[in-house]
Amino acid sequence: MLTNGRTSLLETANDRAAGMRNKVPEATVVFWAIKIMATTVGETGADYLAVHVGLGTAFTGALMSALLIAALVMQLRMRKYIPWIYWLTVVLVSVVGTQITDALTDKLGVSLYASTIAFSLALVAVFALWYRSERTLSIHTIYTTRRELFYWAAVLVTFALGTAAGDLATEALGLGFLFGVVVFGALIASVSAIYYVGGNPVLTFWLAYILTRPLGASFGDLLSQSRAYGGLGLGTINTSVLFLSAIVVLVIVATAIEQRSVRVVPAREP
Repeated sequence: MLTNGRTSLLETANDRAAGMRNKVPEATVVFWAIKIMATTVGETGADYLAVHVGLGTAFTGALMSALLIAALVMQLRMRKYIPWIYWLTVVLVSVVGTQITDALTDKLGVSLYASTIAFSLALVAVFALWYRSERTLSIHTIYTTRRELFYWAAVLVTFALGTAAGDLATEALGLGFLFGVVVFGALIASVSAIYYVGGNPVLTFWLAYILTRPLGASFGDLLSQSRAYGGLGLGTINTSVLFLSAIVVLVIVATAIEQRSVRVVPAREP
């Protein structure tokens, strides 16, 4: 453990000396808006490519995984937060996370109960390894490559977990898309309230991050699915295009905000 601690400190010092800045944006309203819409695109986009285009779950998963690896390599090469690269990676993680859960459920017959439990345990394991190595789970200190790898591993598992939990609630338990939006929206509001009255910032952040996935998925299904299945009948392609367009606009806004920032705010532990 002492050696690991020294290695971590050395890596941190080297990366900071090389000019690496925090690679994750602040959790502002724009951040959460893009995150929720990215999860919606993950749900509707994966369904569109796999079903309507006819690529199938396996090929769609392989294609999106290859694109994700390319985006992640590009993201890791950056020395600071670049909005369009970061959010492109998030959207692709959303699609791949959805595909992982869908492949387990549709192709391998794994129940949503089992996959929800399995991904929950996987997320706990990622957080445990991350904290053991870095002594923090803060998104305000992602300025070493190792921390960023832990961060993206956690993000991928949260998307897979959110997909499984969302499908479990809206489909297996029969809550429906509209009620799913209401329930997960209320849970996020509760987590936000806990944060504002003094709750642990790291814990509340990650709880909200997990919950935005089933919220976005339920919202995407509500808009895209036919009225016969409880949706509004907008269709997967229209829903995907609508939210991708909104994401592009918000990323442009985030880029403008980043460029106007003339001073570097010192990284802090939440």
